[in-house]
Formats: sequence, structure tokens, C-alpha cells
Amino acid sequence: MKKLVIKKEDIISNINEIKRFARENEKEKKDKDYEIIAVVKGNGYGLGLIPYSKVLVEQGIRYLAVSTSEEAIELKKAGIDANIILLASICNENEIKELIENDIILTIGSKGAAEAINRLSINKKTRVHIKIDTGFGRYGFEYYDLEDIQNVYKEYPNLQIEGTFSHFAKSYKKNDKYTKLQFERFMNVINALKANNINPGMIHICNSFGFLNYPDMHFDAARIGSALVGRVGKRNDISLKKIGIFETEICEIKKLKTGEAVRICMYRESKKGHDSCNSACWLR
Repeated sequence: MKKLVIKKEDIISNINEIKRFARENEKEKKDKDYEIIAVVKGNGYGLGLIPYSKVLVEQGIRYLAVSTSEEAIELKKAGIDANIILLASICNENEIKELIENDIILTIGSKGAAEAINRLSINKKTRVHIKIDTGFGRYGFEYYDLEDIQNVYKEYPNLQIEGTFSHFAKSYKKNDKYTKLQFERFMNVINALKANNINPGMIHICNSFGFLNYPDMHFDAARIGSALVGRVGKRNDISLKKIGIFETEICEIKKLKTGEAVRICMYRESKKGHDSCNSACWLR
């Protein structure tokens, strides 16, 4: 028998530790609560998208972030009472229509995405966040295209822009020069917006590592995924518990000599069966 054992109390403990860490580093922001945006992509990091999200919401998490349209719609159909953010910038009209109908907060990372969402937002304003690419290389307006960035806040009346964000590439390293460069680039964008009387809304750049390693870069919110499940792979200043223990029965104990390998079969529903296995099956 195989099973994944998940202790709800451990999830709650991690949530409370992250909230405590945020409070201790946000003492100057007493006028508003610091937002923890819980990232639940990849089936809730393997914990189960819906049950995991329910626990998060029960513990006061108001924002959930996903990476695919399917995840966003699944959360909505399950009746999860939270602000759901799709972190990917999309241009597919059918997807956009469905997401708008389900009140998903969309990410805009290009002029094309802005135009499509604005055009398809009929009789309502669509909630969106603007993504700035400061060097991660995925979605987002290039940080140096300040005119294009500013125009998206001004030219699309059907967009309700609620936030502006970027994403760190190497924040798992402390005192990382590239992380500091990304932060500087992002600040230049934010300052340019404010200088032109543009409200950037909720500002966020930190992922789990950024949140833990760079408290001075927290802004208004942080997108926390791996830290919530305790999988940060590093020593940290807060007591995080690893969520999810895989249990199974021991079928055999075998002693191998140094240098020997364990051969495993990667067979997945092939009509040829295990005969199709070759040297690629070796576990290295």
C-alpha cells in the first residue's frame, strides 16, 4: 500500500510562521495588511489543488496564484472563496473569455495581451496585474520599455489594474548581485509610474526565496509556494515543516556493493511492455 500522508497541522504551522515573519519585517506598514499570495500551481505542489487551497483559505489566505487556465477554472468551480490570479500572460481568446466570465485576475505581460483582454471585457472591467520582466526571461514587458508600460495603464478602459509585479531569477542566493539588479530595475519602473501619477496597485516581486532572503524587498505582497510546503532546500530563519510524507511497504532489503546501480523500469503503458526497456532505465 502506498500513500501520501499530509498533516493539516503542519500546513497551518507553516502559514503561521510565514505570517509571523512577514509581520516582523513589515512593522512600518501598519496601515494595511501584508498579503501572502499562496502559489498552488502543479496540483498544489502535489498536495491536491482543491483540499490544499481550502486549508489555505481557512487560515486567512486571501489570494491564490496558479500557472494555467485549467487550474484557475478548477478552483473557481470548486467554490474556493479567494482572489485567484493566473500568473501566465495569455492571448488565446477562448481562454480569456472563460477566465473573464469566472472573475479570474489575469496577468498582462504584453501589448497583445492587453489589447485582447480589453477587447473581450464586455460590459465589465477585468481585474489584472501587470508583469514586468526584469531579467527572468519569461512573461512580461521589458523593464526598459517604460513608454509601453505606462501606456498599458492609460489606454485600456476595460482593465482594472490592481497590481504590478516581477519575478526573481536567483533569489535563492543571499546577497546576490543579479537579484539586486532585478530589484533596481523593478524600482525604476515603479518610480517612473508614480512620477507620471500612475498607481501601480499591489506591488510584489518576491517568491519564497526572495521573501526569506530579502526582507527589504517585500513591497506589498509576496508569492509563496515552496515555503508553504517547507521545500525551500536551504537553512532559513523560520521554522518550516516539510509537508507530505510518502509511505509504502518494504518489499525487499538488498545489499549492493559500492559502485553498483539499481535498475528501474520507466515503462509507461507501452504496447511493447517491459521488453521495450533499455539502458535508459538505469537510475543514476
